Amino acid sequence: MTLRWNQIRISVLMPVYNEAAHVTAAIERVRAVPLDIEIICVDDGSTDGTREILQRLEEHGIIDRLILQPKNMGKGAAVRAAIQAATGDVMVIQDADLEYDPSEYPRLIEPILDGRADAVFGSRFLGGPHRVLYFWHRLGNGLLTLLSNMLTDLNVSDMETCYKMVRADLMKTLPLISNRFGIEPELTARLAQAGARIYEVPISYSGRTYAEGKKINWKDGVAALWHIFRYNLLPPKAPRFEPRPLQPRLERGEGGGGH
Repeated sequence: MTLRWNQIRISVLMPVYNEAAHVTAAIERVRAVPLDIEIICVDDGSTDGTREILQRLEEHGIIDRLILQPKNMGKGAAVRAAIQAATGDVMVIQDADLEYDPSEYPRLIEPILDGRADAVFGSRFLGGPHRVLYFWHRLGNGLLTLLSNMLTDLNVSDMETCYKMVRADLMKTLPLISNRFGIEPELTARLAQAGARIYEVPISYSGRTYAEGKKINWKDGVAALWHIFRYNLLPPKAPRFEPRPLQPRLERGEGGGGH
């Protein structure tokens, strides 16, 4: 049975750190997507007024759940906190920096709705429009993806993509421990360990420059090498996932429609 978009809820997991200039627009873009969406924001110890903006958005019902980290703990820690709070059928990570376009959620979710996939990666390198930026970033992404593929035996084209949409019942079984940007190679490794059916779809990408607030740097790239080995070769390992057909929310006595 192929489900329709309005029969399941998507939990959008949004880690936020010092994005006062962009976070409102990012959340408004998510809220404009015509799907049943739950927005969970995790403020990761922001010091530029982002936290106060998020609190106002929660008061007005634009955010469904706001989690305030006591200090900056990293993207991975924020994602884990959001996973625990999520109530949707499917989860997707959404950065608050306007680099990724939420209007592409329907493209991401299709292989899950029709039962082909347990997780879908949005690939920046499969032909979607993208802003032309840094050569060394692209080369680094390719090398990290190659190394990850060698250890997972997957053939993904963009391991470091933010857009990883995963069934909630699968996501909640993954023993995630990463605190920072290692969450991307860890999610890939855990999904491979679980035997998840992974699809890729092309997405657009509007990358930022460092002058525009980009935070990841070469140190995170070097750390990613260790993360790839760690999460693929060392415990804990994800349990094998046995997928069951997703059921429409209304059949389970749960309302739909979102905001």
